[in-house]
Amino acid sequence: MELKKIDYKLTVCKVTDISEIDLTADFYFIGKTDEELSLVCKTEDTPIHTIERDDGWQGFRIQGVLDFSLIGILSKLSGILAAHKIGIFAVSTYNTDYILVKEENFERALEVLASEGYKVL
Repeated sequence: MELKKIDYKLTVCKVTDISEIDLTADFYFIGKTDEELSLVCKTEDTPIHTIERDDGWQGFRIQGVLDFSLIGILSKLSGILAAHKIGIFAVSTYNTDYILVKEENFERALEVLASEGYKVL
């Protein structure tokens, strides 16, 4: 399985108003529930007004389109990283999954996954 590095720094934050999010940016995830409005975006695209924010994330995606019948892909990746005491923040799209780790663990996470047979692009 191939993993593709995302080449920019990311921020995870909570916002109060979706109008503060730059919907023209080329990379962001929005999660809205009855309790919160969360955003993952390039650090430089983070809205000025946030309720909480956590900078210093980097990420990678599982390459290709994952069929919904596939089971355990995210679980296996997160298990490998957990065994090496590397925490994750995961988000998913219709096509694939993205895993974010803190900057200080990013290279080590990729090395661990490469040692487990994953190809890092």
